[in-house]
Amino acid sequence: MTDPTDDLATRFHRAGYAVLPDALTPAEVAELRAETVRICRGERGAVEGAPPPVGGESDDDTVRRFLCVHYPHKLSALMLGTMRHPAVVGPLTEVIGPDVKAMQSMLFVKSEGRPGQAWHQDEMFIPTRDRSLTATWLALDDATVDNGCLWVLPGSHRPGVIYPNRQHDDARYDCTVESYDFPYDEADAVPVEIAAGSVLLFNGYLLHKSLPNTGRQGFRRALVNHYMSASSLLPWSPPDAEVPMAQADFRDIVLVAGRDPYAYKGTADIRRPRVRRDRSGGCVR
Repeated sequence: MTDPTDDLATRFHRAGYAVLPDALTPAEVAELRAETVRICRGERGAVEGAPPPVGGESDDDTVRRFLCVHYPHKLSALMLGTMRHPAVVGPLTEVIGPDVKAMQSMLFVKSEGRPGQAWHQDEMFIPTRDRSLTATWLALDDATVDNGCLWVLPGSHRPGVIYPNRQHDDARYDCTVESYDFPYDEADAVPVEIAAGSVLLFNGYLLHKSLPNTGRQGFRRALVNHYMSASSLLPWSPPDAEVPMAQADFRDIVLVAGRDPYAYKGTADIRRPRVRRDRSGGCVR
């Protein structure tokens, strides 16, 4: 059982996740929602794969045509600033260490009827060398079971094992592969319902999923950023020819705390803002 007297790092390392209640103010959340509209309308720059704008369309109808935009921090100074928000970065230094870098942002919309994502581990997609990968899931709407909040398997991060994955045909989920053959029972899954402005921190090895938004109307918007220790290399893409794999280090990063021991390498602008494809957006299995 969780001991309420435990500090954040203890709770996080035991369960693999922790909630930061009311990390952002209602005004900050409202501005992020407005910025979501601007991004979906193309007002902050090109988003690869985005549906073309429709004249006279309402803000809500424009946003509904999106499920997820990757790398919004490359389009929006506000999204980039939120990646560096002290209310988020401070706790990150408690669970990761003093030197923290970010490498990815994802803006989820998930309006009514939109799918969730099957069981998976973020470290399966973003490999680190020190198991320091940590996600921050910032709710821009109240996240509930009905509208598709995250579900987690507490403690599933502790073995440090990446479980196998496979394609699936479950209509509840988008086209991302699902993890399977893990030694945890679905009955032990916990829904993490949080209020708008609150943040869920979770470890990159933690098994988690989300279900569809089954609410009658409305969104389950969330801004998700991924961070890790800046003292560790990030082997997210193959190294250049003649460079050993152990030296692979993806440098499209943002330093958010402390120092970067590899700053001498410089940084790069590699990934481009894009939409996530799903069943209604051209997914090919």
